Amino acid sequence: MVTGKLLAFLRGEGAANVSQRTLTFEERVSYQRAIEDVYWRHRIWPKERPDPKPSLDAVVSQAQLEKKVKDYLRKSQALEDYWQRPIAAEQLQAEMDRMAKHSKQPEVLSELFEALGNDPFVIAECLARPLMAEHLFQSVQGSGEANGKVSQSTGPHNLDGTLSTGYTLPVIVSSSDTEGTCTDDTWTATSITNAPGAREDHTAIWTGSEMIVWGGDAGPVVYFNTGGRYNPGTDSWTPTSTTDAPTAREAHTAVWTGSEMIVWGGYDGSTAVNTGGRYSPNTDTWTSTSTTNAPAARSSHTAVWTGTEMIVWGGSGIGGPVVNTGARYNSATNSWTAISTANAPTPRYLHTAVWAGSEMIVWGGYDGSNVSTGGKYNLGTNSWTATSITNVPDARYDHTAVWTGNEMIVWGGYDGGSTFFNTGGRYNPDANTWTATSTSSAPTGRGLHTAVWTASEMVVWGGQDENFFTLNTGGRYDPATDSWTDTSTANAPSPRRYHTAVSSDGEMIVWGGHTGSSLVNSGGRYCVQSGPIATPTPTPSPTVTPSPSATPTPSPTPSITPRPMPTPRSRPTPHQRPTPP
Repeated sequence: MVTGKLLAFLRGEGAANVSQRTLTFEERVSYQRAIEDVYWRHRIWPKERPDPKPSLDAVVSQAQLEKKVKDYLRKSQALEDYWQRPIAAEQLQAEMDRMAKHSKQPEVLSELFEALGNDPFVIAECLARPLMAEHLFQSVQGSGEANGKVSQSTGPHNLDGTLSTGYTLPVIVSSSDTEGTCTDDTWTATSITNAPGAREDHTAIWTGSEMIVWGGDAGPVVYFNTGGRYNPGTDSWTPTSTTDAPTAREAHTAVWTGSEMIVWGGYDGSTAVNTGGRYSPNTDTWTSTSTTNAPAARSSHTAVWTGTEMIVWGGSGIGGPVVNTGARYNSATNSWTAISTANAPTPRYLHTAVWAGSEMIVWGGYDGSNVSTGGKYNLGTNSWTATSITNVPDARYDHTAVWTGNEMIVWGGYDGGSTFFNTGGRYNPDANTWTATSTSSAPTGRGLHTAVWTASEMVVWGGQDENFFTLNTGGRYDPATDSWTDTSTANAPSPRRYHTAVSSDGEMIVWGGHTGSSLVNSGGRYCVQSGPIATPTPTPSPTVTPSPSATPTPSPTPSITPRPMPTPRSRPTPHQRPTPP
């Protein structure tokens, strides 16, 4: 039930005897739409999708926009009334200053400021307040603070209790000659404020404007159905909703469709599952995936997005068989279709898979022993063709694979005995041939690492070596020259394994994992280019002049090519991975 005072707060009405600038609820909703429009224009719409990218209005309803505004205002009101912690004007100004100084995507932050009319009051109230309200609300809940109500007038307070509307528009740390660039071979830490709890064996995807991490575990009895969205533009985290979220799990998979993240399968602490969910970052909502005709429960499988469907394949049930079955999930119809097993690779798990434009290529893994075989699944003919075994890399699992646009590159991994590989191979599906990757200047052998493709290079990072020590080293592999370059360790995240990494338009963002002694919820952003970041330029948004009856018109959106994601880390079941001594 909405109380009279809360209704007044939602409407932006302050105390009658105080002269202050306010925003009506309708204005806040209109500005929220302007913010969402910036993010939506930057969201990756996979080039393989045959349908055009829809307008923002087709994916976010007016009611959902209103809910977002109500949520942050309710948290602001709760902080003020129940915990005696009204958000001060100085805090909002400091939050704006922090975003401007630490933004990892200054060009996106500039667009957000422009969408809000470059009005510091509006930016404070509609961009900084939601982040501060979330952070402080979680902080007081976690500390157990709870005192009696304190009635105070609404609005941004100075620390001395007076009301303020005086804000200064901060200068975003970039300039016309550096905006949209980063310094090659450098690391910058990601914020840990509001970051999800420390974990491993989770998944991560890149949407074009944010990294979404979800699931994972914090030990043998703690599994998560929580996650977070990391926004490089504001260097901030927002938790993902747990309402209708899939059950807690690890060793699952996740793909990005253009408008949703689909997670599926995994291990929930007692058994493998064949359930999943579709998460919309636009609305912060979950929708369950159908279990009708879904594949058998499994973990340590793979999943790829084709442009219209998610294909899952392989994996292992807990105490059950390792499988070579799979299925295609159509998110538009919420339906599953089994894929052929004729000529499919042998059953396996801890393998890799990439989508190569018209076919899925799987390779390596464990089927009772290490394998160096693989297969190409053709979506159009629902058929399998074996990958060549001539010049193939040594059999392995816990390796990585990326798709370059014309080749699959596999690298690293473990042979189940004493060898962690620093070797790999480039597979050309058109010619059905393998070419070994150079070992000259290659990183040390490892498994449980991550790899991303950044338009011209594969970047591998982290993992554990033959002594089971975790690593914070890595390398950049250029297939054009068959050469390696070390990644810098200056300011790099702490050594780790079972972490995740995404490719963010010429950069790599790593997060989470296990250091060998503890779990972490920290991460870093690694710059892998010396020139401007290859980010598609969105159509500029007009300055918003909100009114209760007017809503900004979304700008046309360019098609954006997604970057291949590293295969999510998986827990070995029923066979155990080596663990540190």
